Amino acid sequence: MNIQEYFGRISYNKPHKDADLQTLTAVFQHHIQTIPFENLSMHCGEAIELDLQSTYNKIVRKKRGGWCLEINHLLFWALQELGYDVCILGAHSYEPAEKGYTAEINHILLKVVIKGDSYIVDAGFGGAYQTWQPLMLISGKDQPQVPGIFRFMEDDGTWYFEKVKRKHYIPEPGDTDFPDTPELGNIRKIYRFTLEPRHIDDFQELNAYLQVSPDNLLRKKSICTLQTTNGLLALVGWTLTEMKYNYMEDMDLVNITTLTDEEVEKTLKDKFNIVLENKLVP
Repeated sequence: MNIQEYFGRISYNKPHKDADLQTLTAVFQHHIQTIPFENLSMHCGEAIELDLQSTYNKIVRKKRGGWCLEINHLLFWALQELGYDVCILGAHSYEPAEKGYTAEINHILLKVVIKGDSYIVDAGFGGAYQTWQPLMLISGKDQPQVPGIFRFMEDDGTWYFEKVKRKHYIPEPGDTDFPDTPELGNIRKIYRFTLEPRHIDDFQELNAYLQVSPDNLLRKKSICTLQTTNGLLALVGWTLTEMKYNYMEDMDLVNITTLTDEEVEKTLKDKFNIVLENKLVP
């Protein structure tokens, strides 16, 4: 595994001598704009292995994406190679339908310490809750970014991560439901976590479970999302959503298209730069 090959994969060619915040932010942004959050392997009959070599081969050499366990694990390796003080954390994601957090840890994120300051770096949430920059680990402080205002709230050693939601402007509202269309100023809870360091092996059971459990969203839907320079692309099943952030003040522009099977394959290639080896069943 070679850091220059990884840089080629994420189209990064700037200096990286210093393990500073500026370099971290640049590498992170290239990472999220070139590596899709996707679970297509599950819908192509491919097993997802959680060892770093498999993840590296899949994402860097085969130019695929992956889910949080893969994307953030690869980023963890890259940041270690670059000399960052980085560790893996585990989170419980918020389930809006259940109005609560999952009982088991089901998400992986990274903590990076630079000159005594801690930052949360998470390239693996995908969709509209994907941050675009590292976030300072500080409680109660609004941290505005292009996708919206993020913040952490800490309570007795547990950290809660949330986002202030924006309205969606859908030019031609059809019968496609776009979940989570917010009232202005609503808070969307995303996940909660502690600062207990984890190892990738702590997630092996989760990785296996998510691939076989019929109840989880990742089994039910084929998902591929990618951050763009001004918003995001999301292909869920046959539905392509293109979002432009802050199209108008405090409002995101959302275009929704329903694709045919043939268009799904073409869209994956043209918009996400993904060519699958096996047949996708959306």
